[in-house]
Amino acid sequence: MTPMPKKSDKVRSLFAVTEKEKEKVFYALNNISFKVNPGDSVGLIGLNGSGKSTLSNLIAEVTQPSGGIVEVHGTPSLIAISAGLDQELTGAENIRLKCLMHGLSSEEIEARFDDIVAFSELNSFINQPIKNYSSGMKAKLGFSIAVHTDPDILIIDEALSVGDETFSNKCLLKIEEFQHAQKTIFFVSHSPSQIRKMCNKVAWIHFGELKAFGRTNKVIQEYREFIDHYNELPKEQQLAYRNEMIQGQVQELKREKGKGYTRPLIRYIPLSLLVVIFGISLYFQIVN
Repeated sequence: MTPMPKKSDKVRSLFAVTEKEKEKVFYALNNISFKVNPGDSVGLIGLNGSGKSTLSNLIAEVTQPSGGIVEVHGTPSLIAISAGLDQELTGAENIRLKCLMHGLSSEEIEARFDDIVAFSELNSFINQPIKNYSSGMKAKLGFSIAVHTDPDILIIDEALSVGDETFSNKCLLKIEEFQHAQKTIFFVSHSPSQIRKMCNKVAWIHFGELKAFGRTNKVIQEYREFIDHYNELPKEQQLAYRNEMIQGQVQELKREKGKGYTRPLIRYIPLSLLVVIFGISLYFQIVN
């Protein structure tokens, strides 16, 4: 007959981390390093889930890296669908809020407000909560705000893929104005032809790592050769390849941490919670 586990053992097992669970931990980005000069337009390419949006958020200072350093010289502005927009506020309220967050004074906001609304083409919808907007309308609002706050670095994360063609063309003309003004631009897109047209450099992100970085034509050619081969694979093999790459990333992280190394979970538990756990465990030991 198998003895029943003590309640104190149950408490301990609640906070135990198995080897299998630890293997599920992996970085969205790992060992990425490159330098961009003022005036560069850099395309970010890669399969879905490769880490492009994570990199965009790091450059925009929306998130902070868990390791390493991201040096950003200048004021960045991220343009992504719904990025930084409050869903409960109206379009007009979001304009004022975002402009304040970019450091504009009340006078500067009012001076630019009409231009932002006009560029967005939202008209009377500007006074409605943006939770009622379509993804295209949100992208229009986000782009309009970003380009009128005069950022030094513009990060465009597929925001042009959801708008209508007329508005997208207007956005591309605005981006060209930024390029002529020697602004730095990061452009996330699945369109190699669009990146060829807009960017002088390309970073290929492949499952969290920098596969290639350099002149546009060279990197795009390498990427297209990979994509052509990848698309010829059956869906089952594509999925197997993705899983293999993710597992390879996990194994690389385990090697970095060292074989057999176990990070004690106690480091992640607040002191007050530890006291409670210890008290409960001690109580069950006395009772049993």
